[in-house]
Amino acid sequence: MADFCEDLLQQMTLQEKVSLLAGSDMWHTVAIERLGIPALKVTDGPNGARGDTMFGGTTAACFPDGTSLAATWNTALVERIGQALGQEARTKGARVLLAPTVNMHRSPLAGRNFESFSEDPYLTARMGVAYITGVQSQGVGATVKHYVCNDSEYERTSISAEVDERALREIYLPPFRAAVCEAHTWALMAAYNLVNGVAASEHPYLLQDILRQEWGFDGVVISDWFLSVKSTAASLNAGLDLEMPGPGQWRGEKLLQAVRDGEVAESTIDASVRRLMRLLQRTGMFANSQEEKEQALDRPEHRRLIREAAAEGIVLLKNERDMLPLQREQLKSLAIIGPGAKEAYMMGGGSAQVNPHYVVTPFEGVQACAGDQITLGYEPGCTNHKLLPLLDHEHIFANREHSSHGLSLEYFNGSEPTGTPIWTEQQLSAELILLDKLPESVDSQQFALRARGYFVPPVTGTYSFSLTSAGLSRLSLAGEEIIDNWSKQEPGDTYFGMGSAELTHSVVLTAGQEYELTLEYSKRADLLMAAFRLGCLPPLPADMLERAVTLAARSDVALIFAGLGGEWESEGFDRRTMELPSAQNELIARVAEVNPHTVVVLNVGSPVAMPWLDSVAAVLVAWYPGQECGNAIADVLFGEVNPSGKLPQTFPQRLEDNPAYLNFPGENGKIRYGEGIFIGYRYYEKKKISPLFPFGFGRSYTEFAYSSLQLSQEAIAPGESLQVSIDVRNTGQRRGQEVVQLYIRDIQANLQRPEKELKAFAKIALEPGERQRVTLSLNDEALAYFDDKTHAWIAEAGEFEVLVGASSQDIRATARFVLTGSRKWL
Repeated sequence: MADFCEDLLQQMTLQEKVSLLAGSDMWHTVAIERLGIPALKVTDGPNGARGDTMFGGTTAACFPDGTSLAATWNTALVERIGQALGQEARTKGARVLLAPTVNMHRSPLAGRNFESFSEDPYLTARMGVAYITGVQSQGVGATVKHYVCNDSEYERTSISAEVDERALREIYLPPFRAAVCEAHTWALMAAYNLVNGVAASEHPYLLQDILRQEWGFDGVVISDWFLSVKSTAASLNAGLDLEMPGPGQWRGEKLLQAVRDGEVAESTIDASVRRLMRLLQRTGMFANSQEEKEQALDRPEHRRLIREAAAEGIVLLKNERDMLPLQREQLKSLAIIGPGAKEAYMMGGGSAQVNPHYVVTPFEGVQACAGDQITLGYEPGCTNHKLLPLLDHEHIFANREHSSHGLSLEYFNGSEPTGTPIWTEQQLSAELILLDKLPESVDSQQFALRARGYFVPPVTGTYSFSLTSAGLSRLSLAGEEIIDNWSKQEPGDTYFGMGSAELTHSVVLTAGQEYELTLEYSKRADLLMAAFRLGCLPPLPADMLERAVTLAARSDVALIFAGLGGEWESEGFDRRTMELPSAQNELIARVAEVNPHTVVVLNVGSPVAMPWLDSVAAVLVAWYPGQECGNAIADVLFGEVNPSGKLPQTFPQRLEDNPAYLNFPGENGKIRYGEGIFIGYRYYEKKKISPLFPFGFGRSYTEFAYSSLQLSQEAIAPGESLQVSIDVRNTGQRRGQEVVQLYIRDIQANLQRPEKELKAFAKIALEPGERQRVTLSLNDEALAYFDDKTHAWIAEAGEFEVLVGASSQDIRATARFVLTGSRKWL
């Protein structure tokens, strides 16, 4: 097959070669029909395969997010998730999945933490390898991202991550190295940001010296979308193969000119084309070049897998007086409280979003598990919106006859919605996002539209309308302009930072009366997308919180569903605080005052503050668990599943305690990785700062005892391995799973090292009373540090300590051994 690809290369003109190095559109590479070279379709991940529509579109399976998967500490399960995602990608006609995300959790505020796995490079690497192996087993290429140090969203396309060599090597690169050297990923995505002043997409040291030469990567390096590529010659010479999306801004004629000017050698172009041909070969595109039509296949086996994985990722943080699992026979009433009860916070925001086949809310999940004998009461208690909720399509009509719901849209070429429309259509949603596909004849650079609908309020009261847009917008109600987002705008963080701040207006409306709504919009030529969002908050009871407290006081158990969701955790911006938004903390505290049996379930992707922790009986972190959100949570609440999740990140007591606090989010175009190698638990332990919950922590409905730690030998020579064995017994009354975690401490080293570092783990399932011997293996690479002075890895001779336990701070057994000689390697 290599000869076949080489033959194709020899038949290509320079123009054809160059054409292959940028996309043809949002999701496809360029095809060369005369040579039988097909176009390759890619699709976004990592918690689903969305297809070729950025927002909405064909429904897809929504899997748990990265932190949820990492919290399972179950590589076999994550590999099965990868296999299912590969199958999902094929149903969307795609042969490359833009996932997994293996960036690190430096700060609890980083907006995209939920996509990534962990604060620990070893755990992240294990999850990434399993995920990639599963995806690629289906003939779909994985694209490990974002290479490298794309660990926050502030000024993400231009900020320079200032990171020292040792931290880069020990913390940020290992997951990528494992993806390349162990999982043999077929593709890698270059980050938006700069690294030490050089764009990641044109960084010779990262892309050539490390990725290609040290690690031997033979796959395709793809740009992140739109603003990752920052040059023509420099990016190609550094090894960035494919600019996406297409048509490219830096390739095409610019690249041809760079060849003519001697800035890029044709042999360099040939190398990139060979790698692209290899990707086509690996994904089976030459054997079957026909792109499958997108399908919405809601597979029962995927439903079961998502529910299993979501439940296994749930972490039980507190369970005072064995409050959980809930005993049906002892309950007569349940209060279901919180803004996250009837709205499933199932995924984070940004490019990771999919249009799910269905969503099970926590209320629905609890209702199904509780049975008929338990009375359920519901009160939201407070709201949790960052932007006003979208205008409910049930109360807006596209015509005066009220024969169809939604909005009627009229498109006009030009900057004003005047004259004869060139395109008309209707849509149900009060949000429009156009990124890659526009209606026929509409000018992608400059167009305007008018959206009109007839709003019929269901109740009399004060309604708050809102408008935000990427472009200019204004809103009229009954012929009177009520929101002007046209003559002036305040920048906001919507639409990947391209959108305006939200403007609102409140007005009293009468139930049943018709009010004409007119939204006018104009796309700005400098923006990559066109978008607007029409929000409407209906009248709310003034005593929402009091109603929830009253319900809780008369119920046996109060279940509070709180959290963040995709509005608060998203690609495009970072969080500003660890606090739960809106009045959620007050709600939890007030409910706990009147009901000692209060259980809090958090749907979050990152740590949050818990000022009410001492007042509640139990706390679960359910992360963003995907479409089976409610069922998975209910499985754990009622004991159908014994919780076995362990934290993949440290939960600090205060935001000020986290290692990145003084350097986050950056200033003057730079973000300093001032904590060096002391990220996450490494920092808390070195500084002797007590976290709220430590890395690796998670309770169970049973107990596990550790005993009889044994090392295969007391000393190992360089190149030898060490076997660490320990007995684990289930001493409780329920079947459960335990994660056995092995950490290493270097007793004395020439360079400063963490107190301990995770180097192995195993997840085991035990029946009550059952004992299992667990054996974990270590080699001298697990003992090494990177010496930035000699620019080499060193496993330094001396004494090491093995620490085995149930979390980073729950060590059950220790032993020591000696590395008899030093070993150094590049």
